[in-house]
Amino acid sequence: MDLVNIIGFASAVIIGVSLGLIGGGGSILTVPVLVYILGVEPVLATAYSLFVVGSTSLVGSFTYMKKNLVDYKTALVFAVPSFIAVFLTRKFLVPALPDPLFSIGGFELAKSVGIMVFFSIIMLAASYSMIKEKKANKEEGNGEVKFNFPMIALEGSVVGLVTGIVGAGGGFLIIPALVILAKLPMKMAVGTSLLIISAKSLIGFLGDVANQPIDWKMLIIFTALSIIGIFIGSSLSKKINEKALKKGFGWFVLGMGIYIISKELIFV
Repeated sequence: MDLVNIIGFASAVIIGVSLGLIGGGGSILTVPVLVYILGVEPVLATAYSLFVVGSTSLVGSFTYMKKNLVDYKTALVFAVPSFIAVFLTRKFLVPALPDPLFSIGGFELAKSVGIMVFFSIIMLAASYSMIKEKKANKEEGNGEVKFNFPMIALEGSVVGLVTGIVGAGGGFLIIPALVILAKLPMKMAVGTSLLIISAKSLIGFLGDVANQPIDWKMLIIFTALSIIGIFIGSSLSKKINEKALKKGFGWFVLGMGIYIISKELIFV
């Protein structure tokens, strides 16, 4: 194994550490690591990401389950349309996308480039969510769950679509939706989000099994290292200021998003 591969697999541990520390964010690093370090083709990388993120989040959700910090009813209401959207996206939409996506004059946007640019836009949105100061939720912790069924279902569908296209878990979209629309306390929103992310990511991956040539050995090793990372991150989270860490990680993700756009669209 050469140095580049060692760095790539070491990054899997870092991805898991990030998930363990801040309950999210690691998923948006998985695709860039797979594409730019391990040399995986972008469409296949989004499929691998679904498996890595789904498996790692499932392990992480067990901790919250033991503490009764998962609201299963809310998860079901949110997850059903999300499951449908992510599976249909991976099974039908992604394979149906033309390559190139479009051409104007002498410019052509390749399918792989389009996916990475869309992914970078999601990264920029995620970085903003992590960097900005959030006001305390006055209703947080009141223990009363209030469902806005149409909005929860719509948000679930949108997150499922995004997950299906870019292979990111979408926790930065799910958690605000659970806090605002279902009035869940923040810690319960994180635990519920991890369960939703794990289920819909793994279901989305099923839509790829028949369409993509899966390197199971590489995928399982990468996932196992990420799972090790989430245990390390969970342990470290007790010693590190979560707010400062989350903001610092947000700036890092911002830089990564800008780098991807620059690499794909400018320095060609």
